[in-house]
Amino acid sequence: QVQLVESGGGLVQAGGSLRLSCAASGRTCSSYAMGWFRQAPGKEREFVAAVSRSGGRVYYADSVKGRFTISRDNVKNTVYLQMNSLSPEDTAVYYCAASPNTAAPTRRYEYAYWGQGTQVTVSS
Repeated sequence: QVQLVESGGGLVQAGGSLRLSCAASGRTCSSYAMGWFRQAPGKEREFVAAVSRSGGRVYYADSVKGRFTISRDNVKNTVYLQMNSLSPEDTAVYYCAASPNTAAPTRRYEYAYWGQGTQVTVSS
């Protein structure tokens, strides 16, 4: 089992950047593929990005491709989401999740563990 704690959210102006972190404790995060999801008010939780256990494979939602970068440091048991060129449409609660899959899954049901989320608000 793994516990996940997100940090790094906040308020930023459109065009700005934020870096989210997800610290894992318990079982080491190298045992899991890791993903980021987000949920805006009144909307379903949606996939943002995922990275395989080794970091060799990454996937992104089309809406963030070219702007967001997911990475992981298995020594520090931490996963990151660098977000650039933010727009108000990126406003949401961002969740980190861990999956026992070996690939980089993009579906919610493939993730077994979730953090509590961190709020990202982008002002226009």
